[in-house]
Amino acid sequence: MKRAAIFLLAASLCALGRSALAAPPPITLDEAVRRALAHNPSATIALDEIRRADALVRQARAGWLPTLTGNAAYTRLDANRVLNGNVIAGVDQFAANLTLAVPLIAAHAWTQTWHAEDNRESAKASAADVRRQLALATARAYLAIVTQKNLLSATTSARDTARAHYEFAHARFAGGIGTRLDEVRAEDEYQTDVALLASGWAGLARAQEALGVLAAADGPLDAQAEPPLPETPALDDALSGAASRSDVRAAESRQRAANHQVRDAWADYLPYLYGAFQPFYQNPPTLVQPLTGWQAQLILSVPIYDGGLRYGLQRERKAAADEARTAVEGALRQARADVRTAFEEMRRADESLAAAQKASVLTHQALDLANLAYKSGAATNLEVTDAQRSARDADDQVALAEDTARQARLDLLSASGRFP
Repeated sequence: MKRAAIFLLAASLCALGRSALAAPPPITLDEAVRRALAHNPSATIALDEIRRADALVRQARAGWLPTLTGNAAYTRLDANRVLNGNVIAGVDQFAANLTLAVPLIAAHAWTQTWHAEDNRESAKASAADVRRQLALATARAYLAIVTQKNLLSATTSARDTARAHYEFAHARFAGGIGTRLDEVRAEDEYQTDVALLASGWAGLARAQEALGVLAAADGPLDAQAEPPLPETPALDDALSGAASRSDVRAAESRQRAANHQVRDAWADYLPYLYGAFQPFYQNPPTLVQPLTGWQAQLILSVPIYDGGLRYGLQRERKAAADEARTAVEGALRQARADVRTAFEEMRRADESLAAAQKASVLTHQALDLANLAYKSGAATNLEVTDAQRSARDADDQVALAEDTARQARLDLLSASGRFP
């Protein structure tokens, strides 16, 4: 009686776990990726970096555009300043002017603007790579839920089989036909499956929460169904597509920016020339300052000696350009290696999946035969429990092999620049 109560309690807990985890709303893979790219903090920060780079372009462009400044001053003296009976500075003075400065030769400002534009393009390329990585992480989380559900299905089937065997062994023992050893073995196998099922529900909850975080949801999300991944390309096509992957493009963008820094080193050696125009108002006028007037200036600044600063900057830029070139070569080499690895993993995963599916069929046939032999008295339940464990393990291997095959296809699509 006590054992039956424990059995009913365990079944109730599993049912409660299933109903509790049915709460997260289901979502498709495309929708999950779309939500992640639109609302995930990583994607949002990447877009903010683009806006920041655009603001820096505007700041750099201001260095070679005209500026207009207004100035006003009021001065109170203790008394008039008088020279030969003439007031040369009144006790109350008011002065105002407008200054218009126009850069005529501002090579350094020009190149700074070009470099800021390069940095903006690099920010866009980096944002695209962030989006690729985010989409890949979201897809992996989605597939993890699919796999966990398949494992739960296999464990549930194993639990139901173990429960049926336990009930049969218990009935035999209660009827004086079976042994207590058979009953204990059967119950042990059933309780093991119950424990594995509870652990599986916890793993599913973790996977659903992970998907919810990536998709910027306020709670967990569930995978709607196994997603149909795009058709994988041939190896040659995948290798050629690796050069267009977002991380390679980002590295190439940074290399172009570094090369432009080296190319534009000439701007450090040019003079700076700007013109200034200033209308003014002075009340009261002085001997040297009329009531109103204007003045214009051309100001030329020629860099002659700066302690070797420009030569140091030039060396630094060349070193940065060399580093960027090496980074591009490494990124392209890594991308092609990722393609070859994913392609080989996919091929081997398909072989492993076919073998696991065949093994699962055979273990279930062995389980059916063991059950039949036990019920006919031709075998003990030791053979049955061994067959149950083998069948459960084989089903788990099928679920894991299916996941490996899906992940390998996802890796190949990502490595060849076809996902997202």
